Amino acid sequence: MDGMITGENDELIGLSILDNNCVEHLIEIRFDGQISGHQCDKYADKASNRTPEENELNEQARRFAQYYVYCERGYDTVTPRRIHPERINAVRVAVASLSEAEFERYFGDLYRQLRSYDDSAVNRAIDIPDEATSADSLLYRKHVYLGLNPLETELGAEADAIAARHGLDLAADRLDSMSPEDISDAELDDWRAATAELGALAETADIDLSEGLQLAGVSSLRAVYLDDSGEEHVTDADDPFDRQPDAWIELPVMDPGSLPEFQAYINHNLACQVRDFFVRMGLEPPEPFRILGYGDFEAAEQYTRLDLYPNYVDPHEETAFADGYTGSNAGPTQ
Repeated sequence: MDGMITGENDELIGLSILDNNCVEHLIEIRFDGQISGHQCDKYADKASNRTPEENELNEQARRFAQYYVYCERGYDTVTPRRIHPERINAVRVAVASLSEAEFERYFGDLYRQLRSYDDSAVNRAIDIPDEATSADSLLYRKHVYLGLNPLETELGAEADAIAARHGLDLAADRLDSMSPEDISDAELDDWRAATAELGALAETADIDLSEGLQLAGVSSLRAVYLDDSGEEHVTDADDPFDRQPDAWIELPVMDPGSLPEFQAYINHNLACQVRDFFVRMGLEPPEPFRILGYGDFEAAEQYTRLDLYPNYVDPHEETAFADGYTGSNAGPTQ
């Protein structure tokens, strides 16, 4: 894969992308990531007239273009945000750093739901949908959200001063006890103003705030299932924020092991999701993410459907990476 920005105005960016078959794609992307134009002379215009492999190559070019603009211009063009590799990895690091009690608080419902299939004494967090045809047709999903603790960044002192000017308290016990229902519209405006001021200061000083990222909340548990006609359904759940999640964890029915083992598995699953993003835009993943195992469900399906890919989920796959791989049980731990 290769790319080049060919033009830019106040609404969009034009790119020339070469896919892994050396086929050129001319793509236009708006600053919010929306693709407003895609021309490729080699492949048919309609998806129904392309082979499955050609459709995937088309999608690779679009994903690569979005990520290329993000890297070159800094615009938030990777959509949906849950597939952004840096966000996924930040979630992975945050989950890996949780104590066992904290992990149980955030992910205990998912853990109990999976354990209940092998242990009838474990109470399920949610009922199994009556319309689900079998356990094999079920996935369990949790949305995960990041937040920023500015006191854990290089701008900790400045953040404290900015908060004080807006009448806000950044003390950990105060923040931990807050809920969205407790915040008035006026306080919300103060938080937004303080956040914007801190962001502008970080941008001016060229300071990386990523070390202050931490887990801000998770959704309750959703079930994703197929009915008798093969139609997909997603059950309702509560989300702590009115925005897209920074990642999600979507697992089939499986043996989660002990709680510490499950936390390690979630870490590995998120690392595999990072791998999946790079693979599905036609790139070799960074070295720490050249690992095998289950990550993103849609990616796992494509690995078994398309000859374009090795099966990155198979722990015994020997052709996954050009220069070898770390191993199915290895990968980044922090």
